[in-house]
Amino acid sequence: MSDKRKIAVVFFNLGGPNSPEAVQPFLFNLFNDKAIIGAPQPVRWLIAKLISTRRAPIAREIYKELGGSSPLLPNTEAQAAALDRYLSENLGEDTEAKTFIAMRYWHPFAAETVKKVKDWGADEIVLLPLYPQFSTTTSESSIHDWKKSAAKLGLKKPTQSICCYPTHEGFINGASALVEGSLKELAANGIKSDIRILYTAHGLPQKIVDGGDPYQWQVEHTAKAIADQVSDTFADFKDSDWRCCYQSRVGPLEWIKPYTEDEIIQAGQDGKALVVVPIAFISEHSETLVELDIEYKELAEENGVKHYTRVGTVDCHPEFIKSLGELVIEQVNIGISGKTHSQEKTRICPKKFDRCICK
Repeated sequence: MSDKRKIAVVFFNLGGPNSPEAVQPFLFNLFNDKAIIGAPQPVRWLIAKLISTRRAPIAREIYKELGGSSPLLPNTEAQAAALDRYLSENLGEDTEAKTFIAMRYWHPFAAETVKKVKDWGADEIVLLPLYPQFSTTTSESSIHDWKKSAAKLGLKKPTQSICCYPTHEGFINGASALVEGSLKELAANGIKSDIRILYTAHGLPQKIVDGGDPYQWQVEHTAKAIADQVSDTFADFKDSDWRCCYQSRVGPLEWIKPYTEDEIIQAGQDGKALVVVPIAFISEHSETLVELDIEYKELAEENGVKHYTRVGTVDCHPEFIKSLGELVIEQVNIGISGKTHSQEKTRICPKKFDRCICK
């Protein structure tokens, strides 16, 4: 019988279909989430059914480019394994940690993971969304889903939520290193000027941000932190030309701007080469491998962009894994309080963003 303190770390992520047949139910689960579509039931169920039925054929074509399924789960599993290695090397000998994965809209669902955590015999739990920037539509939805499942299945252990880490040092270091690597590669190929960096994140309907969601504010702080570090450490790109923009909008609503596709078109008009950097996606999936690598690259070529480079996600970059590990270890060391903390252990969002859940 081990006397070690057992800490379960739970990664939250969106999830993705693992087969063509899973595409429609995955989309239904997504649009049936109250955080995504706020209509009451049964109206939301009907809307989700309609949208998922209409979008499934388009989405299947997207996932066909990826071999028929989303790579998000295996990529997240690799990140979990990397974090486990980091924690085993950096936690005290009296503490054991294990990382679990709970996806929001496809397997493994929160309820499945709650059972695994319970069977493992965790003493305490740290909830760690793989969304550096907090949104009610992502991190809060996953945290709520976990708490609901844990209560239903009788998992009653001290639980700490880390809601956001938009400018945490390791995350910014890892992302900056990837940007700098791409700029050095461009310079080696003779492209040293007329370069614009687009820091792109998944968009949100404007009404969600207007309703107090701090996501856009946090995304823009991430972009600035990376841009400042690149400017400071990459001498050939001092005071760089960069912009923050948003992709992946769907439906008739107005979404937060500027739109990534508009910025790509503008770069062509301005005679710029583009370096496109995903800053809200921390592992590769359809929005990076298809939307950025195929669809937006074609858009850039059609609009006369001189050169199009897409920087990879932080994925298992050692600095990013270190960042996640530090967030967990800091929390373990100060104790599991049951509250929700940001990277600073206090609220980082301005008061006007009253949908922030940090305590």
